[in-house]
Amino acid sequence: MQPALAVWLALSLLAGRGAQEMCGDPPARSVPAPQLSPEERLSPHMPESLRCDACHAIAFQIEEQLRRAEGKVGRRALSESDYVEVLERSCSQGWESYGVQELNGEKRLAGPGLPSQEPMTVMVTGGPWPGRLSKMCHGYVGERGEAQIYGAHRQGPATLRELLCHGAKGPCAGGKAGGPSPPKALQNEL
Repeated sequence: MQPALAVWLALSLLAGRGAQEMCGDPPARSVPAPQLSPEERLSPHMPESLRCDACHAIAFQIEEQLRRAEGKVGRRALSESDYVEVLERSCSQGWESYGVQELNGEKRLAGPGLPSQEPMTVMVTGGPWPGRLSKMCHGYVGERGEAQIYGAHRQGPATLRELLCHGAKGPCAGGKAGGPSPPKALQNEL
């Protein structure tokens, strides 16, 4: 009786697999990881093509940390020592939730606070990305100063992003905001 049951079980499993394949299940897709250049893999600095995305990620994290800290004191303005501490903590965090995805041949930084990317892509996290984001964040705080960054935060997220990312010297200035600039022919038509 047991050999007959084993044969029946094996045949039903095989028949089930065949039925699934015949019903039109999509074939399994393989999604390759982004191919990183030597600069993207080895440089201690954020590649130029990813700096605008990185700036938006940093502005988002600073905004989130400051908003949480203000929530603990009843939405009042933080003291100087408090916002300096929050900014230091913002820049020194792990940044492990950020990485690089490749979409249509273009590499983009992905993670919290950035536009959602295609779900069927591979994101390369860890490696140099957390250190690069932390270094950039500390650079922004050093260049702009804690008081100016906190003042921009108090005016709203758009003001903070403008200060860090879109100003004259910002990484998103000059048509680099979040992607490639339009072809020359289209620029002239606008």
